[in-house]
Amino acid sequence: MRTIANTRSVSGVPTARLAVWWVIASEIVIFGGILMSYLMHRLAHGLWADYASHTTTWVGALNTFVLLTSSLSAVLAHKCAVNGDGPGAAKRLLITSAGGLIFIVVKSFEWTYEISHGYTITTNTFWSFYYTAAGLHALHVIAGVVIMLIVAAAAKKGRDLHRVEIIGIYWHFVDLVWIFLFPLLYIAK
Repeated sequence: MRTIANTRSVSGVPTARLAVWWVIASEIVIFGGILMSYLMHRLAHGLWADYASHTTTWVGALNTFVLLTSSLSAVLAHKCAVNGDGPGAAKRLLITSAGGLIFIVVKSFEWTYEISHGYTITTNTFWSFYYTAAGLHALHVIAGVVIMLIVAAAAKKGRDLHRVEIIGIYWHFVDLVWIFLFPLLYIAK
């Protein structure tokens, strides 16, 4: 039995989809503020190129590849859900979750290396922005993985397949944020 909160749609948009777009809108404000502050500060203080040169570009590129690949499996999970294949959707969501976990593991090793070489959140303003923006993004990856595992468990039983689309929308937002962070933190040196 479906609850009214999942089926009511005053605007013509399903409630869950509308809710996730509202969450993403609020997240855009948060990440937008951080990114704009970063850009404004970087433009005002040209010294950051030296600091940014200590990031490991190939690690950021690897994590970009991992997230983009995980987005592909999220799209394939949605396709399975639309076709009523809950177990197939669950399997692809698990692949997406694995991508998120790989991202976090790689980020953990990267941060361990950087911190051991003296690049901490208190080193200078660049590293403060770096750890704040990348850390907030990592928290969103972790949240996405947790929610995705919950959705995958239900999808495996053929339940609540509409949630596969919702977590997919959120996951694509997380990837999009990284597409902005990667060049700003790793490439623009």
